[in-house]
Amino acid sequence: MGPAAGDAEPEAAAGGGPWLLLALPPLLLLFALVVRQLLKQRRPPGFPPGPAGLPLIGNIHSLGAEQPHVYMRRQSQIHGQIFSLDLGGISAIVLNGYDAVKECLVHQSEIFADRPSLPLFKKLTNMGGLLNSKYGRGWTEHRKLAVNTFRTFGYGQRSFEHKISEESVFFLDAIDTYKGRPFDLKHLITNAVSNITNLIIFGERFTYEDTEFQHMIEIFSENIELAASASVFLYNAFPWIGILPFGKHQQLFKNAAEVYDFLHKLIERVSENRKSQSPRHFIDAYLDEMDCNKNDPESTYSRENLIFSVGELIIAGTETTTNVLRWAVLFMALYPNIQGHVQKEIDLVIGPNKMPALEEKCKMPYTEAVLHEVLRFCNIVPLGIFHATSKDTVVRGYSIPEGTTVITNLYSVHFDEKYWNNPEVFFPERFLDSNGQFVKKDAFIPFSLGRRHCLGEQLARMELFLFFTSLLQRFHLRFPHGGIPDLKPRLGMTLQPQPYLICAERR
Repeated sequence: MGPAAGDAEPEAAAGGGPWLLLALPPLLLLFALVVRQLLKQRRPPGFPPGPAGLPLIGNIHSLGAEQPHVYMRRQSQIHGQIFSLDLGGISAIVLNGYDAVKECLVHQSEIFADRPSLPLFKKLTNMGGLLNSKYGRGWTEHRKLAVNTFRTFGYGQRSFEHKISEESVFFLDAIDTYKGRPFDLKHLITNAVSNITNLIIFGERFTYEDTEFQHMIEIFSENIELAASASVFLYNAFPWIGILPFGKHQQLFKNAAEVYDFLHKLIERVSENRKSQSPRHFIDAYLDEMDCNKNDPESTYSRENLIFSVGELIIAGTETTTNVLRWAVLFMALYPNIQGHVQKEIDLVIGPNKMPALEEKCKMPYTEAVLHEVLRFCNIVPLGIFHATSKDTVVRGYSIPEGTTVITNLYSVHFDEKYWNNPEVFFPERFLDSNGQFVKKDAFIPFSLGRRHCLGEQLARMELFLFFTSLLQRFHLRFPHGGIPDLKPRLGMTLQPQPYLICAERR
């Protein structure tokens, strides 16, 4: 027994040799990747200070532990208006407060007009399209086309206000079918708002019963939530996790593929019978640009970028305005005295039967103040869309390298005590002077600042005023008996209310 057992020891040792040889390369590779990741997490020289992070994942865990915009504002009180975050080896700076945001986005507008080359953006749009495109020719061409198209087929067209009014009638009549019973307003608001953008992009509206289009809008909304999840931050830091069959990033990719196919078919349909250089909508105008630039090898116009641009315009034109109106309805029911003041102004200036018109907005300072306070208080896009630096720069003595991810905390701007008294209080009167007239505020930037500011701002302001006033002209809004909804927003790239029921009773 003794010699046999002794003989086995050299065999085990010899057997371990090949195993070690096989295991050594993966272990060395893993060690090299860990060292590389830790080196990436070192702050560049002269970089702004920031909270300490964990090895490998940096500060990502903190963004998932609470509302990211609240966490960033709290950190600014410790580290200053400009501080840094480690997003798993991705160096980012956060701009907090009006002064810091203006200093970068306005005073150094070109340097801060780029987009970060994050794996998520590369995967979804290959950094093409409009909103996520890199700062350069592609962005310039697509931005110019979108602005001109929105002006030509939208707010620059004298009849377009009438089209919004027509849509508001469809919207109000659909609400009327509930006869004052409790219902969730989200579906109807989403359809009404998206149809305004649809008229510009496709030249047509979709009925409220069009389940296919409604499904696409719901997918868009879901992706807006998923894009701000900790899982997606991890994907940006470690894109190799994309090979895993689970995770929120996989659902986001699946949704994006479904939307891409839907938009491809829709674009094919609405571009039928197109006459060159006689555009009827954004799709036609884009295809005209493709034709004009077909011999230019540097042109960024393509079928793929058309689909990306259409998807981004739908998201930008629907998700934000929809949620502003949902918050506005919620706050009118929450504060019936404010609702009553708005309705008195509507009755006095517009009357009970005439459709609201934009020319009457200047005569309705309190209504304007309420809409502005909703935009300020609710911060629909609290962190904007991430920027990046296009070259090395210096801000307040800090060295910011080219390609640095830049997060603009617009929430911190609208709660900046330097510019707002008691910012935690919903108080429309802050936008009125001593004579009750509306006053603009410099630190009010819900549509951001600089070269990347929201191109749909003018259209959104039209929609908000006309939908809001027509709704309160016809209905009194209240919560069903039994309670007030949860006011804590659902987290995502946009802040939307938790689902709630409302009773809309004929006045």
